Parts: sequence; structure tokens; C-alpha cells
Amino acid sequence: MLEKSPTLIVYKEQDIVFQSDGKWLYPLFSLEVFLQEHPIDMNSVCIHDKVVGKAAAMLIARLQPKRVHGVIMSELAVNFLNQFGLPYSYDQLVEQVQCKTESLLLDVDDINEAYDILCKRAGRC
Repeated sequence: MLEKSPTLIVYKEQDIVFQSDGKWLYPLFSLEVFLQEHPIDMNSVCIHDKVVGKAAAMLIARLQPKRVHGVIMSELAVNFLNQFGLPYSYDQLVEQVQCKTESLLLDVDDINEAYDILCKRAGRC
């Protein structure tokens, strides 16, 4: 049986402190729970996510890591990360992630408002 590859990896320096092979935004919600149980200085953490759309960028920004990297990143995510002042990099830039969530947050710029929307959508609130 093939092992799933991680969709989200959190590094502290070169050490992996968290990883998930979940889909959509669930790995970021799982990371949030993990951090409540295992506090980490987020100023020393880099988050690598397979796909970073605006929703993921907003959830990541709430966690305040040192840096974020997306294998695929949307222009909406880049715009938000620039406004938020969070350093980022990506392998591939796309205009928009083909996901309803990206469209849902098109006009939302407040991370707390976005979190409330996403938390309810994920069935976590």
C-alpha cells in the first residue's frame, strides 16, 4: 500500500515538527490544535503547504510563522501575504485556486472574519 505524501509540513530550522496528509484546509486546523497542545515559537517556523490559496494564506497568517512556502500559490494569496507582511515563496504561481473557498473569500481581508467563515465551513465551530 502506498503511503500518502504530506500536504502540509511545518519546519523549525531543518526539523519537521508537524505534518499532515489531509485535504483542503483540514491540515491547518489540525496544526492549530497541535500548537495548542505543543506550543512552538512561531517566529522560527516555516510552513510548507501543497496549495496556498487566499483561505490557506489567511489561516497561516493567523499562526504568524516566520515564512510560508507553497508548491502552488494563488495571486490572491500573494496579495494577502504582501498586505499582511508575511514572507513567502512558491514553486508555481496561479491566478486563482479552483476552489469555492477562494471565491468565497474574494472580498474578505480580515483574518478573524475569514477564520469564522472557514471554521464553520470545516465543521470546527
